[in-house]
Amino acid sequence: MVVDFHKMHGTGNDFVVLDARNVPMPLSPARIAGLADRHTGIGCDQLILLEPTETPGADIFMRIFNPDGSEGRACGNATRCIAEALGEQHGLSRLTIETVAGLLPAERLGGGRVRVDMGAPRTGWHEIPLATQCDTLHLPLDGDPAAVSMGNPHATLFVSAIGSVEVASRGAALEADPLFPDRANIGFAEIEAPGRIRLRVWERGAGLTRACGSGACAALVNAHRRGLAGRQAIVILDGGELDIAWRAADSHVLMTGPTAHAFQGSTDLSTYPP
Repeated sequence: MVVDFHKMHGTGNDFVVLDARNVPMPLSPARIAGLADRHTGIGCDQLILLEPTETPGADIFMRIFNPDGSEGRACGNATRCIAEALGEQHGLSRLTIETVAGLLPAERLGGGRVRVDMGAPRTGWHEIPLATQCDTLHLPLDGDPAAVSMGNPHATLFVSAIGSVEVASRGAALEADPLFPDRANIGFAEIEAPGRIRLRVWERGAGLTRACGSGACAALVNAHRRGLAGRQAIVILDGGELDIAWRAADSHVLMTGPTAHAFQGSTDLSTYPP
């Protein structure tokens, strides 16, 4: 049960990548949690499993798992990393990554930078989803968050000084609020200028991460919906910067940022919980 892995990150949002296209990967939630543990495993914000795809136009299927073993639906930073790795391997400048949330076209721009089309945001209460019908621009929760789905549920709170916010405690409480039947990613955004947003994100199933690509997209969308920002902004996260643009023509959100390969190795899956 010895398998090879790659460790990659996008603006500090780090991933363990396993390739299951030709080799079966016996993964359980407990085994995934063991691999993701930063003290006794390899350590990561998400574990990425590459699988074959039969969808026309897609190059690969990317499955996403959180450190608690639960499955995620979308991850913009991971999409950029996988597009860069596969593109470099096969000499491709454009790829399409399939996820549970749909197809994500990606373009390699050089120097490790990748642009991903994250698709159109969904703002209907039932699309996010929320447990009850309400105004998604002003949720009936402490802090007056706005909600949107970027393939996964996000709530963004706009704050005057992000340094004074207890992101971990507030994020953990809001993630599990009954209004979010599938839990939610909780972003805390400070608008520095119409084109600059400082953001920290508490990710569902992962906790506080150095960056969240879909969270950056959600922050820009929600900021623009509230009249706080334009349709394009640099989003500054703990691990670096992402360029987010909400295209008016088709309502798609484009995310551009760096990728990096940290190291590669092998691990024996049998040493982790079954």
